Amino acid sequence: MKKRWKVSPANKALQDELAKRLHILPLTAQLLINRGLVDCDTAFSFLRPELKSLHDPYLLKGMDQGVARIVEAMEKGEKMAVYGDYDVDGTSSTALLYLFFREIGVEVSRYIPDRMSEGYGMNAEAVKTLKASGVSLIITADCGTSNHEEIAFARDLGVDVIVTDHHEPSEENPPASAFINPKQKGCAFPFKGLAGVGVAFNLVMALRMRLRKAGYFKGDVPNLKRYLDLVAIGTVSDMVPLVDENRVFVRHGLKVLETTARPGLIALKDVAGIKPGKVAAYHIAFHLAPRLNAAGRLSRAEVAFKLLVSEDAREAAALAANLDSENSSRQKIEAATLKEALAMLGDGTDDLGIVLWSEKWHPGVIGIVASRLVERFSKPAVMIALEGEEGKGSARGVRSFSILEGIRACSAHLKKYGGHRAAAGLTVERGKVEGFRSELLKYINSTITEDDLVPEVNVDARVTLGDVDLRLISEIATLAPFGISNREPLLCIPDANIIKTEVVGGRHLRFRLAQKGRAAGAIGFGLARLHPVEGDGFAVAFSPYLDEWGGARKPGLRIKEIEQGVKFLT
Repeated sequence: MKKRWKVSPANKALQDELAKRLHILPLTAQLLINRGLVDCDTAFSFLRPELKSLHDPYLLKGMDQGVARIVEAMEKGEKMAVYGDYDVDGTSSTALLYLFFREIGVEVSRYIPDRMSEGYGMNAEAVKTLKASGVSLIITADCGTSNHEEIAFARDLGVDVIVTDHHEPSEENPPASAFINPKQKGCAFPFKGLAGVGVAFNLVMALRMRLRKAGYFKGDVPNLKRYLDLVAIGTVSDMVPLVDENRVFVRHGLKVLETTARPGLIALKDVAGIKPGKVAAYHIAFHLAPRLNAAGRLSRAEVAFKLLVSEDAREAAALAANLDSENSSRQKIEAATLKEALAMLGDGTDDLGIVLWSEKWHPGVIGIVASRLVERFSKPAVMIALEGEEGKGSARGVRSFSILEGIRACSAHLKKYGGHRAAAGLTVERGKVEGFRSELLKYINSTITEDDLVPEVNVDARVTLGDVDLRLISEIATLAPFGISNREPLLCIPDANIIKTEVVGGRHLRFRLAQKGRAAGAIGFGLARLHPVEGDGFAVAFSPYLDEWGGARKPGLRIKEIEQGVKFLT
């Protein structure tokens, strides 16, 4: 499929001003401009994110009521429980709250539902179990926004609920004692893109402030910076925008993760093959998060939680090995499921969306497979795993279409649903699956066009091979961590000559390219399908990186896209 190549328009005057005042290359200045950082103060703050720039947690609507209720529970000796989600954001949020309460001498229990038998969010049976154990206050972590009935049920049982969450709320807030979600109406918190763990960390900050003011701490006040490794893991894994407060969390959290004292994270880094030294966001996204997620996908997220809170190196090593094994199993199941889904689609579909279901599929991997279908067909996709009279679905959207809005438009067919613009989950009765499919595809076909689905290659700047040097790579590193809303810079050589390609590792493409008298080696991960490629007139989009081998340091090119005869749009 031909792609639409877009190049951000250069602003020479602003480039020169930022470059001069910030002592950076004009090309680096353009990268800042492309990210909306057009004044020196804002750009400087972006390049040097500091913890002191975090927002006042009490700007979050409901925070004052939530903290007051927790303090009341502490004073009365009430039993509290943290109710978390089973994904990495949920388990890291749960671990954060659990560990903080333990540090300040307050015992709390925790509850993480089973993905297969209980599904996402709160459920009445779990609430009854917690009530029976003496719990009178539940604090949710990364869930609760859509659980109106369950929260009302808890209230009727005499159990108060404080919701900490970041999922999109409906018109009415849940009937909780405190609802803490930056996306709710009337919330003054200036940043709406927090992950669940970010909301939980703000609760911890606010509670510590209140307790310190009340003279609760007789010795040292808890150092919250030590919890930022958990915050970074949950934030990166949930694919929220890595800007504003999230950028501060992850930038500092990665430093904590490099030298973390948590036995569980030390063991997890070891089984994931992360060598001692600098840890980047991609280590979380592609090595740590998949292993932590594997427990919640195939068995119970309790294993991931235990790893995060473990204080015993031997126990942590065993748990990490368990998660690594689960992840390997998940990869095999995922590959088989993708193969079946592709067989169902055959040559594709005339509809602008994809909705598939099967009784063979494991509900723990369908979200990943839905993402693979989106990547391959550039269409929103829903995968539904049927079991008995019910199906659990995972949906993924595309740039031009909010999958959550599409599902909401068809909600009459569903038992429950929730999520974000890019990803959502749902539960549907078997007899309503076909009707849901029909209505969702009708909605998608009437909302977007084929042109909306053309994949885009968004290039930051056109460059020459001579522009790519060690200084540029060093300056680009100051823009990290990279992720949603702050993607890794993508540069383009518009007129490269590809000399020779070879397949390495079965999936990757290694080659040399030349341009204007210079030549360089390059690697394209997952691009083996393009082999063999050679000739003139290729547009090559890449991210530069520092290639260190045998004591030598030189610029490397990590290729993302290759296409011949490209016409660039601005």
